[in-house]
Amino acid sequence: MGRKYIAENDVIAWLDTLADDNLVIAPVAETGTVIYRPYLPGTEVELTNRPVSSPKEAVFPQTELLFSYKQDKDPEHPDRTKVDMKEATPDRSTVFFGPRPCGTRGISMFDKVYNCGKMQDAYYVTRRENTAFVTIACSRPDATCFCHSVGSGPADTEGSDVLLTPVNGGFVAEAVTDKGKDLLASPLFADAGKLEQEANAVVEKAREMLGDPHDFSEAESSLYNLFDDMDFWEEQAAKCINCGACTYLCPTCHCFNITDQNVGLSGRRIRTWDNCMSFEFTLEGSGHNPRPTKAHRLKNRLGHKFAYYPENNEGLVACCGCGRCIERCPSGVDIRAIVLAAKERSNVQK
Repeated sequence: MGRKYIAENDVIAWLDTLADDNLVIAPVAETGTVIYRPYLPGTEVELTNRPVSSPKEAVFPQTELLFSYKQDKDPEHPDRTKVDMKEATPDRSTVFFGPRPCGTRGISMFDKVYNCGKMQDAYYVTRRENTAFVTIACSRPDATCFCHSVGSGPADTEGSDVLLTPVNGGFVAEAVTDKGKDLLASPLFADAGKLEQEANAVVEKAREMLGDPHDFSEAESSLYNLFDDMDFWEEQAAKCINCGACTYLCPTCHCFNITDQNVGLSGRRIRTWDNCMSFEFTLEGSGHNPRPTKAHRLKNRLGHKFAYYPENNEGLVACCGCGRCIERCPSGVDIRAIVLAAKERSNVQK
């Protein structure tokens, strides 16, 4: 199927149509930044600037109800209690509109954790199957972007169902999956024709703007070599303030905590995002913490993304190069610089 074209002025009409049968999530400008919000008719959608937050929230919400429960005591046998449990399996069809390719590439890394063989997270898998991602290709990379250094690019289709490439007056649309073909069945779309060439030029220019990629080819071996070099990690962690912004904004971070909230004899179990840069993340009941300092925690964060995860997933780096962690870090910690410094330090020690 050839690519199609939709005028920028028709995008809202298309979203209105999609919202008839789906929950539509779209980027909006709010209090000086761009974040994702449920779309309602008349919502002004931000089509140019990249959202700060990550599209992972579509399939892995920041706070998610797993089930609710109620205990009923038998009045004739007070020592007996019946527990009534109601599972909160998600079932709504969702169209997630407007993420960049780096964000949806991160979703594919979630698949290898929560939907792999016999190990399946029913909540994640259901949301994943019920969600379609309409991605906008990057035409103007930021200085913190490095997607091309981790095997991606401004028009990467990994994890997307539809890829929109901005051209003069609108977007060239490519259906990546069968879900995407259904989304592009709207009469608002026309044949892209010669605009395909313009779309290709936009992507090529964006790739050129990224410059030369960083060489992360030795990242895995370098990080393993420096595992016990705490002097190195103390140096790299000196600026870090352990706020955790990097983990919450990251499209590939997938750690969580589970909490029971009780009121009397009823309650609910919820899952929430957790933060590996927090002291409490690995704090044991005994009081011992195997990662007692921020240097230990930073080592784990970098090691997971560039060593442990690739080792278990055929070399796939658990970083999509979006640069959110660099852009939003209040103290200027740069994940790229740490990986390259590890490579240099490891080579000196050889």
